[in-house]
Amino acid sequence: MEPYRRAGVGGLLCSLPLLCVLLDIQLDGVLGATQAEIEHHLEMGRKLLAAGQLAEALSHYHSAVEGDSKNYLTYYKRAAVFLALGKSKSALPDLTRAIELKPDFLAARLQRGNILLKQGNTEEAREDFESVLDRSPEHEEAREQLMKASELEGLQEEAYAAHHQGDYSATIAILERAIEISPWDPDLRELRAECYVRTGDPQKAIQDLTPTTRLRNDNRAAFLKLSRLHYSLGQHHDSLNHVRECLKLDQDDKDCFSHYKQVKKLSKQLDSAEELILEERYQDAIDKYESVMKTEPNVPLYTNLAKERICFCLVKLNLAGEAIDVCSEAHQRDPRNAKILRDRAEAYILNQDYEKAVEDYQEAREFDGDSNDIKEGLERAQKLLKISQKRDYYKILGVGRNANKQEIIKAYRKLAQQWHPDNFQSEAEKKEAEKKFIDIASAKEVLTNPEMRQKFDSGEDPLDPENQQGGGGGQRPWPFHFNPFDSGGSFHFKFEYN
Repeated sequence: MEPYRRAGVGGLLCSLPLLCVLLDIQLDGVLGATQAEIEHHLEMGRKLLAAGQLAEALSHYHSAVEGDSKNYLTYYKRAAVFLALGKSKSALPDLTRAIELKPDFLAARLQRGNILLKQGNTEEAREDFESVLDRSPEHEEAREQLMKASELEGLQEEAYAAHHQGDYSATIAILERAIEISPWDPDLRELRAECYVRTGDPQKAIQDLTPTTRLRNDNRAAFLKLSRLHYSLGQHHDSLNHVRECLKLDQDDKDCFSHYKQVKKLSKQLDSAEELILEERYQDAIDKYESVMKTEPNVPLYTNLAKERICFCLVKLNLAGEAIDVCSEAHQRDPRNAKILRDRAEAYILNQDYEKAVEDYQEAREFDGDSNDIKEGLERAQKLLKISQKRDYYKILGVGRNANKQEIIKAYRKLAQQWHPDNFQSEAEKKEAEKKFIDIASAKEVLTNPEMRQKFDSGEDPLDPENQQGGGGGQRPWPFHFNPFDSGGSFHFKFEYN
């Protein structure tokens, strides 16, 4: 008995006719079911694509391709989904397979040519456009794209020539049109990024380099460049993220690992310093920022930041003199930084130099006119200046604005004894002493009363008749149980020391 050959199923040979008949039935059933499934996947893919559910549509086209690897349209449709997802590199093999299955499939050739042109591959793109025009000489899009391919080749030559001559601004201008035609060409973007760095515009260099990490496989060099650029701009978190991406591609990359250690150390110090400030541990924060400047002495932005934050911490510690010195240095390094001017203004207030405080707040407002802190600070400094031109209770007692109650009472006792009117003989001296003694007593009254002191620190004199309820009609009683004018010129003062 001769073997039975099952036609159309890979030349299957059967030695038993009955078995072969059964196989025919089963295989026909499987093939029929598979074809139905393919049609189902294609229909679902079409509906989901129309609905914008691209990931789900792609899943169905994957299944359709697996079920029928000979259908050129299925490959073409899956390529369309890849393109809609922004995955042009994945679309290319499908378009190529569609063209292999149907060489006269002009839509696939045109689409592949468009992708190749956007990738900067003018030679292969030209072949596809010319192939379309050979079969359809009047094809307008293919003709336009062929002209763009020729234009791009000319622009590429011009750009590299200008770059070779060191004319980076001209190179950037030429590449603008070239990248418009070929936005997926990593070479052109990397060239323009280099030119931006050389012309002092690292932020635009970052914008050009970022897409190259996706356009080129295993682009560790781009991740490292991005990390270094962000680092130079003081953006240590972004720098750390990019160098980590480099190490994900190759954990043994020496350049990336070396840079990673530096960025990680600096970033940890900076984050720690800010946490200490939030915890109001200002001296510890100062120490940490001192470490930052030692870790990275060569990038000015980190030193500028450290000086700015040390200035802030010194103000919080009420160290007026040190704060003014550090804030002034920080201001010289970064003259347009409104925060530094704000903090120095506060240091001047601590130092009772209200004119300079007003000047700094006014300058800060020029750089940040929307800040409520600066607006409120300026109003307070102006009030304090106005009060100081009348009487400043801190200056009267000769104490700093951060003096505690014990220091205030001590200063009061000393001055009260010194300027007690009974210590003076002549009427002129007594009158001068009376005035000073009253001011000393008023200063003590205000600065030892928390509520009154808070009002004074916010720019309001609680003993000013204009600030009393009912205007200036009433008269405040003399502090500490005495009125030097109630005894007809012959009087004795009685005052309390506590």
